[in-house]
Amino acid sequence: MANSPVPRVEIDGRAATAERLLPLTLSNYGHFTAMQVRGGKVRGMDLHLDRLRAATRELFDADLDADRVRDHIRHALGGDGAASVRVYVFRAEPDGAVSVMVVVRPPSEMPSTPQRLRAVPYQRPVPHIKHIGGFGQAYHRRLAERGGFHEALLTGPDGVISEGGITNIGFFDGSAVVWPDAPALLGITMQLLEPRLPGAGLPSRRGTVRLADLTSFTAAFVTNSQGIAPVERVDDLSIPVDAELMKTVTRIYDSVPWDPI
Repeated sequence: MANSPVPRVEIDGRAATAERLLPLTLSNYGHFTAMQVRGGKVRGMDLHLDRLRAATRELFDADLDADRVRDHIRHALGGDGAASVRVYVFRAEPDGAVSVMVVVRPPSEMPSTPQRLRAVPYQRPVPHIKHIGGFGQAYHRRLAERGGFHEALLTGPDGVISEGGITNIGFFDGSAVVWPDAPALLGITMQLLEPRLPGAGLPSRRGTVRLADLTSFTAAFVTNSQGIAPVERVDDLSIPVDAELMKTVTRIYDSVPWDPI
């Protein structure tokens, strides 16, 4: 699997078929989490499971057994120690039990290249859930990439920044990391980093951040399931890459333990 471009897809522990995929394709209703597996382990496994259980209750009024999810991931990995894994939860029948789909691809890492972000006036619906069918963010990310950017930066009224298309973003004001206090998905990497920053001498807080405020920050970085990368530009504004900040943030993230699946 490590060198195969074809993903391995299983639904409820069995190889996916067109018939079993059809309900998800037609309804486009469900949620997921994305993780990197190394040595058969995952950073923040409990956070991934909490995310899946909470969204399953909200979207389907159903419980999701954590051991079931772990079993399906292990089965789909098939012995692969390193992989990119997505776990989807959906319902094949309106009143049926929820199904768990696991997609296994080769492992990936966040590009080390400083990121260029294009601000767009868009916010994800129901942003606290990592739901499927993210047409809006995919559309804006594609337009951003066409314009020579790496990622879209989602904003609301008055240019209030919420998140990236598939990332969270943190801003550094010279003394503390500021995470946008706006409706957004709390990414697992962000959740692992945020509480650990103060212990490393890097204060962290939430606050409203507008596009007009960006000149007051000395650096920025983005996070997602693939890792962390510095930001060097938002639209036409250049943002310095703070090597020491990135070294500290990366060291903190690298110190996060890997949890057995």
